[in-house]
Amino acid sequence: MKKSIMISLFISVGTYLALSPIFWRLTSYLHPIVLAVLLFCIFFLVYFFVLLIRKESIRISYRLFLSLFILYSIGLLILLFLRPNDQSYNSMNLIPFSTISFYLSGKVNWLIAFYNLAANVGLFIPYGIYLLLKNYSPLKLIFIPMVLIAFIEIMQLITHRGSLDIDDLILNLAGVFLGYLFFPLFKKAVTIHAK
Repeated sequence: MKKSIMISLFISVGTYLALSPIFWRLTSYLHPIVLAVLLFCIFFLVYFFVLLIRKESIRISYRLFLSLFILYSIGLLILLFLRPNDQSYNSMNLIPFSTISFYLSGKVNWLIAFYNLAANVGLFIPYGIYLLLKNYSPLKLIFIPMVLIAFIEIMQLITHRGSLDIDDLILNLAGVFLGYLFFPLFKKAVTIHAK
């Protein structure tokens, strides 16, 4: 297990350092905590795949999992609501796929386009895993993320810290649903126990 952690640290820190010139450019657009969130995500993704490749698994308590999940959620809320340079937004898009097609059109800096599309999906994958751990009914697995993500979008508009965009809702829900698909693979590498 220690070897898997060391391998993961080496790969994730190496990847992070190699990509840091790109990551630093994101801080002009987002809160600097994006750097910590990226390192956190890279490490856990690499560690997960190292465990799968080495056919190992870890056992963690639900309390530790919940603590990491809450810490991750706080980081995500900071990214969503605290923007550098007092950026303020007032826009609203209710036309599905118009923002997505704009990012894919090549009219936007590729880094901003990639980050917006990939992050809006990828950063919500852990929520799909968390919701499946709660053993909710299929209806709740659709209803809960839809309501929570819509609430976040509305709050971003009200607080002028983001735009209300139906495409963000679509991409975020795609991330949650990917988390649902990813869950059986997650259970191969991670066992969560009550104590």
